[in-house]
Amino acid sequence: MIEFKGIYKSYKNKPVLMNVNLTIRDNEFFVLIGSSGCGKTTLLKMINKLNSIDSGDILIDSTSVSEMPVSELPKRIGYVVQEGGLFPHMTVGENIALTMRMAGFTEERVAARTDEMLEMVALEPGSYRGLYPSQLSGGQRQRVGVARAFAPDPPIILMDEPFSALDPVTRGELQDEVFKLQKQTRKTVVFVTHDMDEAIKLADRICVIQAGHVVQCDNPEDILKHPVNRYVEEFIGKNKLWSNPEFVKAEDIMLKRPVQATEDRSVVQAIYIMSHYNVDSLLVTDNGRLRGIVWLADLRNVKNENDRISDYISDDYISVFTDTSLKKIISTIDYNISGVIPVTDHDSRLRGFLTKGRLLSVLSRQFSPEGSAEERSGVID
Repeated sequence: MIEFKGIYKSYKNKPVLMNVNLTIRDNEFFVLIGSSGCGKTTLLKMINKLNSIDSGDILIDSTSVSEMPVSELPKRIGYVVQEGGLFPHMTVGENIALTMRMAGFTEERVAARTDEMLEMVALEPGSYRGLYPSQLSGGQRQRVGVARAFAPDPPIILMDEPFSALDPVTRGELQDEVFKLQKQTRKTVVFVTHDMDEAIKLADRICVIQAGHVVQCDNPEDILKHPVNRYVEEFIGKNKLWSNPEFVKAEDIMLKRPVQATEDRSVVQAIYIMSHYNVDSLLVTDNGRLRGIVWLADLRNVKNENDRISDYISDDYISVFTDTSLKKIISTIDYNISGVIPVTDHDSRLRGFLTKGRLLSVLSRQFSPEGSAEERSGVID
């Protein structure tokens, strides 16, 4: 666990960080994000003592970083920067071996682990071990930088905008690889970026820094749904939530007043209720719990209109939970078949409902043009 306690930092009497208090949990992918000059990289570099602290303290597993000898840091903390930060006069193998030697590994272990690390980042050891950084592409250099950081097997990995100089395709590939590595190795990763898309893709939690202050620290879903101020809202960008449908849940988009009745209602009463609300189905509940659906088409064929609707409850429907994601809903619902879609909690209590029209309306939001209706005028050619 990494704890920031009352951190202050200034350069030439200009405040850079002010009263930063944070806790980063073990095995967490934690992203620091903010505009240029907000203090995120300064904060990151304090963890491995590359930047000094004016006041306050940083604790790693309850030990102050000020009490940690520099020689101990390679065992505890790996560090990845843009282009991998490789030494140009060293081969790939020598670059990876460097941090292990600093951590006190035996030469036998260094040799074996170097090859192991190259394989981990999808670089064939026999082909790449003896190359120099100048002989590698940007993506390959970054892979070597990641391998070097992971090589001494430290519990903490710091990554300072590692992918910002890469092309979009390579960047996406490396984001996926680092995400998988973090989950496999269960490292605590502290990652700096200015790209909200990257933060959402990688983070367990996102910490937004504005002018040296932590303004919001939360999981990606809550950041997208509940930005705390205009700065965070603008940093996220318009419609960012709708471009991440896995964070939009049924409870966020459901209609909250379903037409319902208890199962002791008669057929004639059920038909009247449906006619009154101009719907073709009725959600049947028992003490608030969903029992099923009765369809108008089925009830019209019933000879005895005094029958109870409990005899005509259909299981020919699809329901979703309140926390089912929009992404899952749109990938599984057949819009040509589905009518009403009940939304329940995990105790089967009816909370709301969705319809095809509601889903189409929701999906259309992500394609809404910039600006308000008042800002748009004229003729569309």
